[in-house]
This record gives sequence, structure tokens and C-alpha cells, in this order.
Amino acid sequence: MSRTWLWIAIIVIVAIAVVAMLGDLQHLDDRLAGFGWLAFVFALLLALGNYAIRFLRWQLYLRHQEVAVPVVSSLLVFGAGLSLSITPAKLGELIKSYLLREMHDVPAPRTAPIVVAERVTDLIALLALAVIGVAVYGVETVLVIGSGSVIVAGLLLLAWPRPTRWLIELMTRPARLRKFRAPLHETYEGLAILCRPKLLLIATAIAIPAWALECIGFALIVNAFPGAHVELGLAMMIYAATTIAGALSFLPGGLGVTEGAMTVLLVRSATGVDRPTAFDATLLTRLATLWFAVLLGLVFLAMARARIARRLNDKSTTNAPPGSRLQG
Repeated sequence: MSRTWLWIAIIVIVAIAVVAMLGDLQHLDDRLAGFGWLAFVFALLLALGNYAIRFLRWQLYLRHQEVAVPVVSSLLVFGAGLSLSITPAKLGELIKSYLLREMHDVPAPRTAPIVVAERVTDLIALLALAVIGVAVYGVETVLVIGSGSVIVAGLLLLAWPRPTRWLIELMTRPARLRKFRAPLHETYEGLAILCRPKLLLIATAIAIPAWALECIGFALIVNAFPGAHVELGLAMMIYAATTIAGALSFLPGGLGVTEGAMTVLLVRSATGVDRPTAFDATLLTRLATLWFAVLLGLVFLAMARARIARRLNDKSTTNAPPGSRLQG
């Protein structure tokens, strides 16, 4: 895919995200008059904490893959990936591999497994948080067990390469997809290495507190509504389980699935939360997590794109014939 078409695709995705976000904002109404907005501010700060901790995991993976880039560049790339959190299962964050290639000539197949490994450890961390909630409150056991089964099945595919390689061969059988066969095999091999037990445990241990921060932000938002109350453990279960459900739905940003499930579980399990309050709490939570990540990511993406443009300009100037440089 050419650079032009890639940026066009990004612009389209972002435009869809903006329309969806504005649609969410239109649903917020005057019920927010009694809402404690300080809780929303704290939720934003906790989301920033989530990104900061996950950046440490990103750095861990880069070191493991022997990818040496300046910390500032790494931060720009990681932050830019947040702009595509709206894509199904956040796989749009594969743009990080493209950005590293454009900024520092790092081969994409070397870093693409990192993005997938991030999603794997995110799901495991969220599942761990959901299991804690189920153990304490005994609610939504079926949802958590179902999600856990899908995650375990994925881990088994990683541990048992033969069926995975067969699936890659099957998916790339059409002539026009055959060119993706070798990169997919290379990405899978890299992912299998990143998901070996020791590194998997370390990365998951980093991810658990990161996602716990967003669970706390969710609880703060719910409890900021007059008369509403949700225990932190229950909030962890609801937020983690519904985020997993949204990711496994493969809908953009889990839109509809996450919001619907979160609203239903709040009404069913929390104290003093009616449907309108649950709906507003859900939308505010998504604004403080998903949409905040997208907006922050757009800032980083613009900065990363500017750096790439400067690098390309420097390259063209360096490679230009001496006479043409003098004329410039």
C-alpha cells in the first residue's frame, strides 16, 4: 500500500471515529447537572496512567526484539498508535510498525508481532481483573467464562504452531493474497516468541495495573452520579468483561457491544443506578478512555508524520545532485 492510500485510510477511520464520538456527545443530557466533574478529570488522569504503563511494556518488547530507537521516537510511535484504537481489536495500531519503518528503517515484520502481543496480554490482563470480580461477586460468570475460553483457544494456537500455519496457508491460498503468506508466517513466528511463558507473564503483570487504573476511573465516574454506587471490585468486573466483549466482537472500538453490555450490567448489579444514569456513565467512561485515547493519538500521529516528512526531505536533499542543491 502506498503512503498516500495509507494516510487516506487513516483519515477515513478518524472521520468515522469523530462522527461516532459526536453521536455519543449528543446523547448526554441535562441529567449531568448533578454529576461531579472532578471524577471525570481523575478518570482522564488514570487513563494517562494506563498509557504510561503500557508504554513501558512497549519498551520491553522493543528491547526483546533488539529494536534500538530513541525514546522520544518510541513515545511518538506508541502515542500515534492510540489514534487507531477505534479499529477492530485495535489492530489498526499496526501503524506503529509502519511508523518505525518510516522513521528508523525498522523492518515491519520485526515489530508487527509486538502489536499483536500487546493485544494478547491486554486480553489476559482484563480477563484476570474480570475473574477477580467474579470470584468476589459471583456475577456474569457465563460472560467471563465464554470470553476466557476464546482467549485460551487463541493461546493454544500460539503454543501449537501446526494448525496456525495451516490457517495461514489456507487464508493466503487465493493468488492475490499469496504475497502475504511469508510476512504472516514471519509475524506468527515472532508472536510465538513474544508469547513464551516468561515474557508473557512479565508483560501481563505490567498490563494488569494499567487496566486496573481505567477500572478505577470507571468506578469514579459511576459514583459521581447522585445516589449511584458501585463497588470497586464490581466495577473492575464490569469494565474488564465488557471491554473483552467489545474486543472479541471485532467491531470498530467494540462500539455498541461494550456500551450496551456496560449499561445492562450497571443497571443489574450496581446500587441506585437506573438505565439513564447507567447510559450516561457508560458514555462518559468511553469519552475518558476510548475517545480520549483517539484524540491524544491524533496529536502524536501529527507529530510523527511531521518527523517522517522532515526525514524524507533530508534524504531527498542529501541524495540530490550537487548542482541541484546549489540551485536550491
